[in-house]
Amino acid sequence: MNTITFRLKLVDIQKLREHEETDPGRLRRILAAIEADCVLKNPLVADYRTLVILDGVHRLNALRLIGCLVAPVCLVNYMSDDIVVYSKDHSTIINKRDVILAGFSDKKFPPRTTWHMIRTDEGLQHISSIEIPVNLPLAICRQNPTMGNMRSLG
Repeated sequence: MNTITFRLKLVDIQKLREHEETDPGRLRRILAAIEADCVLKNPLVADYRTLVILDGVHRLNALRLIGCLVAPVCLVNYMSDDIVVYSKDHSTIINKRDVILAGFSDKKFPPRTTWHMIRTDEGLQHISSIEIPVNLPLAICRQNPTMGNMRSLG
């Protein structure tokens, strides 16, 4: 059972912060898939306090490239003890504060450096396991944010 709670919201893309750089090849593939589908299948995951992206930086950048103004985001309490951040090879725990600092600076982690995991009854799972498919049409993502506020999807 998943112990992480989240709120699914449409968030102004300009308010979202990246802590990692993107891989150009991966970005091209994700961009092509989103454009072909004309929908965003899965939401991003971000810390509700800082709006630093924990999962979905390539999706975020793809949405920006196709002129989207809002994105569906699962907002979580990043400081929860049930969220753990590992290096890509899972050999090192990465400090969450370093992730937040990277989101607020010009010095980002290299692509796919961090692996955000959540504790569940079954053990550790990637944080993407909380991403409920939204299949949100790109036309909605291209709409102006409502007076800078986040809109609920649920």
